[in-house]
Amino acid sequence: LGIAGPPLVEAAFGLKMTPEELGPAELHEKAGAVDIVVEDEAEANQVIRQYLSYFRGIEPPGETPDTMSLRDVIPENARRAYDVRKVINGFADVGSVLELRPNWGRAVVSALVKVNGHPMGVLGNQPMHLAGAMDTDACDKIARFIQLCDAYDIPLCYLCDTPGLFVGPEAEKAALVRHSARILNAACNSTTPFMTITTRKAYGLGFYMMGSLPVRPDYYCAWPTAEHGAMGFEGAVKITHKQELEAIEDRKERLDRERELADKLRAHNTALEVAARYEYDDVIDPADTRDVIIRFLTSLPPVIPRSHRKRTVDNW
Repeated sequence: LGIAGPPLVEAAFGLKMTPEELGPAELHEKAGAVDIVVEDEAEANQVIRQYLSYFRGIEPPGETPDTMSLRDVIPENARRAYDVRKVINGFADVGSVLELRPNWGRAVVSALVKVNGHPMGVLGNQPMHLAGAMDTDACDKIARFIQLCDAYDIPLCYLCDTPGLFVGPEAEKAALVRHSARILNAACNSTTPFMTITTRKAYGLGFYMMGSLPVRPDYYCAWPTAEHGAMGFEGAVKITHKQELEAIEDRKERLDRERELADKLRAHNTALEVAARYEYDDVIDPADTRDVIIRFLTSLPPVIPRSHRKRTVDNW
């Protein structure tokens, strides 16, 4: 895999390199050029068969996972991370999860799964990397996965837990403003049904792009641990109450006031409060996630028969 082999590189630049030095599989995996790296031909055949199974429509139901485990996935401390793969494994048929590009755009997990035999694509923010903040690679990964699922009429499920888009000078240099827009372009052009589950943080533009209400999910729900904000509550308080806080000279008193204001803001933006404002269809018990997804999938109209994919998929 690569643009050019060692002979062409030597002729162009005078560099003598082995194929392993020029472009090993690990390099292309981290660059997002390949979906999955396997050990040998036997594993490649197995992965190919599994990959193609998601494009054959509904199959017999698989084994049900331990759905009760989902009640314990989200840490009580909102600052603690967890692996979103535990959420996916908690509702997908056992052994049906195929993660694509796991070592690229690691702030997001993209996976093909089956739920009660129904194929589905899942996009989940990954708190284990950048706290789930969406950088350039993560945005590209999301946009391309939306295109893939839409091309073959595979329903999508977003698992939202993000503090927003990644910010700072490096994000500006990487043109995050342009790459993040790819998500909305892909979502607006997509016609495959999708649902969204907010598991914890739903902040800023990152939340907007993760299947939020403005992009019109077909079903929109949350776990009780969900919380909403234009940004993190602590950061929002420091901006909106800057003058008040700066006037408090005692550091401990100032920090106590910050926490008090942040807690008030948080209390107004919990899952139940947001649902009371008619922004969610429901707030669900995490243990019921699989059942909710199954009801969503079985309620969808039959897919229009096609002899080919309905759109092209970007190669990046």
